[in-house]
Amino acid sequence: MQAYSAAQIRAAEAPYLAAGVPLMARAAAALAAEISTLLGAPGHVVLLVGSGNNGGDALFAGAELGRAGWRVSIVPTSQRLHEEGLREAEAAGAALEPTDAAADLTRACDVLVDGILGTGSAADPALRGAARAVVDAVLAVLREPRHPLVVAVDIPSGVNPDDGGVPDPLVLPADVTVTFGAMKTGLLRSPAREFAGRVVVADIGIGDELATLDEGDGLSRPR
Repeated sequence: MQAYSAAQIRAAEAPYLAAGVPLMARAAAALAAEISTLLGAPGHVVLLVGSGNNGGDALFAGAELGRAGWRVSIVPTSQRLHEEGLREAEAAGAALEPTDAAADLTRACDVLVDGILGTGSAADPALRGAARAVVDAVLAVLREPRHPLVVAVDIPSGVNPDDGGVPDPLVLPADVTVTFGAMKTGLLRSPAREFAGRVVVADIGIGDELATLDEGDGLSRPR
């Protein structure tokens, strides 16, 4: 399978974003569809949401699930969230919950979505602050006999999308990772691949641009 670095994915996305192509909406739709398929019927989904586009993907997916009859709870891991995504999720019935409710909500839900950090964290993906506290609390629940399925948005938070490194052992392991556009190189490399679970590559329509990238772009493809 051809895999790409975070920089290659960003380079491929750039002309589409400049043209106004709704890549985030496509990513969110694919994420919501995979979550719906996993459970088979509407249930309770908890979104762990960071400040970046990864969190935006989770929020827009939450909006789609809310409109489809799911109960959607949002646990922020940052003081700043994707504003449009949050508005749409809340308009669809999602509830913004306090950060310290993460463990109780995880215990009660069917699907837990890791939308904390994405490929933009490649330089230093270790969890910090509120995100670290939330994941620490959630991990304790996941060790209990009854626990939800965990779905990672693009990559599990805390892993390096390029080299598969895990600089800090506090990582939320996923049952399924829905990655967007193409496979990320780090998801095929240890130790990150042990945290990714089953990887679903969601087509968001950037394949033609990815095919034009080569080492002349200063972006070396993995081999």
